[in-house]
Amino acid sequence: MIPPESFFVSLLGYSLLRSLILPAHLTWSFAAVLNFFPMHPAIPLLLELQKIDSEIAALRTNLEAAPKRIRENDTKLNGARAALTAAKDALAQVVAVRKETEFEVSEWRERVKKFRGQTSAVKTNEAYKALLHEIANAETEMAKLEDAQLDQMMSTEEAEKNVKASEAALRESEQSIAAERKDIENHAREVNRKMLADTSVREKIAAQIPPEILDVYARAGKRHHGVALAPAIKEQCRGCGMRLLPHIYQEVYKPENLEIHTCETCGCILYAAEPAPPATPGENPSAASPS
Repeated sequence: MIPPESFFVSLLGYSLLRSLILPAHLTWSFAAVLNFFPMHPAIPLLLELQKIDSEIAALRTNLEAAPKRIRENDTKLNGARAALTAAKDALAQVVAVRKETEFEVSEWRERVKKFRGQTSAVKTNEAYKALLHEIANAETEMAKLEDAQLDQMMSTEEAEKNVKASEAALRESEQSIAAERKDIENHAREVNRKMLADTSVREKIAAQIPPEILDVYARAGKRHHGVALAPAIKEQCRGCGMRLLPHIYQEVYKPENLEIHTCETCGCILYAAEPAPPATPGENPSAASPS
């Protein structure tokens, strides 16, 4: 329990303060809590602080996602560039093989021409038959290579199509990624602007809360992913679901409640969020009912 010796804001004073430092969309949801339930005067400020902290955390998460999206797009663009490089390499390889085949066909053609030229100079049948055999062998090899040339022509056409498709895919990726990068950067600037504005509002709220209470708030928020406050309803902490000690529950709902109470189980700061419980025997009824 933290007594607020150096801190007291009247409900009317807090309402004025809230209207001065907080946008309307950040305050309306806590109006019922402020107006209808008894509580330590820091609680409404802490509720506002928790809400804006949640918004800042969401904005920060959104902002931190921007570099990841840019890296993913860069990876995609590098993939498109690598695909184009691979397609060009494949085309170059096919073209090189095709040129080599053309050279080999030319060589066999020259051999056939040479052998045919020698047939008129031979003087024996054996020599003539040998030349005919060489000519037939050369023509066979040349025919094989010419068939291979047809396959290579088709492979070249396919490789050229792949290059053109890869070039088109790269251009499309460059254009779409450039546009998306611009959108990401614009969105990041807007998110950053909102986060700075919310941070400014947060500083104004936090300045109204004593440091020792802010410490309790910070510790509880760190333990529960930013959730530092929990309503006390039906003698139960709605932060962890555990049952509260009866006297703690009664203290939370006292109209003159000027102490900060935390859940013994989860450490969340407790606040009233339902009609005050009936007075215990021997207790002043006015002390147990909401004012």
